[in-house]
Amino acid sequence: MTTIYDVAVIGLGAMGSAALAYLAGRGAKVIGIEAKYPAHALGSSHGDSRLIRLGYFEDPSYVPLLQRAYENWRSLETRLGADILTVTGVLQIGMPDSKIVSGTLKSSALHGLPHLVLDQKSMAERFPAFRLDEGEIGVFDPQGGYIRPEAAIMGYLKLAAADGAVMHFGERVTAVEPSDDGVTILSNEGRYRARKIVIATGAWIAELVPELRGMANPIRQVVAWYQPSDGFVAQPERMPCFLRDEGPEGSYFGFPVIGTDGVKIGRHAHFRESIDPDLENPPVNDADRALLDGFARKRLPSAASVRMKSTTCRYTMLPSEDFLIDAIPHQKNVVICSACSGHGFKFTSVVGEILADLALDGGTSLPVDVFKFERHVS
Repeated sequence: MTTIYDVAVIGLGAMGSAALAYLAGRGAKVIGIEAKYPAHALGSSHGDSRLIRLGYFEDPSYVPLLQRAYENWRSLETRLGADILTVTGVLQIGMPDSKIVSGTLKSSALHGLPHLVLDQKSMAERFPAFRLDEGEIGVFDPQGGYIRPEAAIMGYLKLAAADGAVMHFGERVTAVEPSDDGVTILSNEGRYRARKIVIATGAWIAELVPELRGMANPIRQVVAWYQPSDGFVAQPERMPCFLRDEGPEGSYFGFPVIGTDGVKIGRHAHFRESIDPDLENPPVNDADRALLDGFARKRLPSAASVRMKSTTCRYTMLPSEDFLIDAIPHQKNVVICSACSGHGFKFTSVVGEILADLALDGGTSLPVDVFKFERHVS
């Protein structure tokens, strides 16, 4: 006799693992199916750090979700007895009218968020690692910091297992067949039935959600780590996490010395090179290294002095760079979560809650209008 689950979660990266934990914690009979292994390197949910910040320049409508995410991250830490979120503050740097700086100030003003505006002289005194051009400013978000992604994912999987979730790793779902009374899930290992499913397969989302073919674009991302020539300036208490608006050259992000590898730097979306998600991530090349080394020399000469290592991962981008979290129209028993467009991990703790709401209740009280299906797919 086939077991009928309340919800099946396909993909157990950041969003899927969190959804599984929330569903199991609410007493649902759930199964999670992951094609690879937890926090694998072909997704977007590995590495030592992910930024979190409140003064969200992308859109002020994200801020209430971030406030809920902070609450949920702290709740996760309490349940696990582990450190997941570390506050260092986050600096947003650029010209006053740049997208990152002006957007951060707009969100901070609208939501009454604490922040500090620093001119070139003040930045040099307080945060000497950073080099600013004439006229540039820094906006300091004191509540920003970083999340440990592997610890978060493994923590959610641990909670899901403790609450009775079934988990299958190394099993790839090949098809989902929705009907009025549920969904049939076919994999390389078997066949399952569930009343609802959550699809959170990242770079592979279009394989199971054909409406996203040609829209959800997996791209190559590169990050590098540098040792400082002046270790004093690169410590977290003097060098917060940062975002930097370089105008036509794009935006960069970075972290202070967290572990032994040093200061971490990347450019958002890197060169926007599309990749085949079924292949290994392309290796780092000379153009990648030249890009990040040039930024390090120009903007962080004493904090990011000697490159130690670099690696590739991937983003899955939608044209709007917003998230897509919604039931598929006319298939209300299929909830999808993708693509998070390179800025989603910080929301994992609240997105898991939203996905559980959508799967169990058919809706959520959290503000998700910007993530609706019809905004992305016509």
